[in-house]
Amino acid sequence: MKKVALLIGIVVVLILTALVGNSFLRGKKGSALPEQIAQVVRRDIGSSVLATGVIKPMVGAEVKVGSLISGVVKHLRASIGDVVKSGQIIAELEDAELQARLNQNLASLAKAQADYDLALASVGRERSLLEKALTSQQQADQAENAYRVAEAQIKIAEANVDFARVQLTYTKIFAPISGVVASISTQEGETISASLAAPTFVSIIDLHRIEVQAYVDETDIGKIQVGQQASFTVDTYSDSDFKGTLTAIYPKAVIQDNVVNYIVTVEINDSQGKILRPEMTTNVTIYLETRKNVLAVPTSAITRERGERYVMVIEGEKKIQRKVKVGWKDNGFTEIISGLKEGEQILVTLTNQENNP
Repeated sequence: MKKVALLIGIVVVLILTALVGNSFLRGKKGSALPEQIAQVVRRDIGSSVLATGVIKPMVGAEVKVGSLISGVVKHLRASIGDVVKSGQIIAELEDAELQARLNQNLASLAKAQADYDLALASVGRERSLLEKALTSQQQADQAENAYRVAEAQIKIAEANVDFARVQLTYTKIFAPISGVVASISTQEGETISASLAAPTFVSIIDLHRIEVQAYVDETDIGKIQVGQQASFTVDTYSDSDFKGTLTAIYPKAVIQDNVVNYIVTVEINDSQGKILRPEMTTNVTIYLETRKNVLAVPTSAITRERGERYVMVIEGEKKIQRKVKVGWKDNGFTEIISGLKEGEQILVTLTNQENNP
């Protein structure tokens, strides 16, 4: 009985070992990625550079409006978000003091004009008497000098009047550009001082003059040129791709966390009727040169060994590994510069994502 039990135990162990081994082998075989046959074809291969960026106003599209004179703000005719036109009054200062100064200068001009008229009459009379020898040369010279002084006083008074009128115009603050009021830093009733710098009333941004500033890595900046086409997206309009054109490349780098980037500006060709605002984050794609009608294979057909690239070519019933030289990549395809001919059949390894829809 003991021998029978021992034999039965050995048989059970052998069966279990066979089952486990078979299961392991089947699992290993099933883990291999499937392959399919593809052809070497000709197609257009493009390349692109990805970058992050931010929307910024163009130069001159954001203006801080201030005052050239000191005074009390009498009226503030703008609120945040208001749309204003160029030349529109957005603030007024108290003008009583400047108006009084203008009136004073006008009175001084009137007095100077009266003095001038009197001096003109006097010099004319003295000249006439001198011709008849009825006055002395000294009196004639004094009249001539008084006339010249009166003439100069007229010019000074006129200049003072012009200056006072210009100062009076500064009490009205006009919008220098059309746009949207972005911020207000001065309120009605506040006293402002323009002794050191022009105090800011409001900031105006022209939302029609904005651009994208994209940060391109130093490894890609050599491929970038002014005039290249680009597209970008913003989070708030995730379903829209906006088109643009590169207009400038900043010569100075921006270094953050030891990463070197260069700013390139992208002009927005079409906002598609949507409102794009400054400081929105963008994901930018810059399109480089497209190579036309080049040999290409699926990128997954290329393997890399010891720094070289290979493709498995089907020749009859044989599979031959062939060394290739590659170029640009685009949308899952890679350009083949040498090593393959058009129409040759190759093996392509399907990834899990490609194999499972």
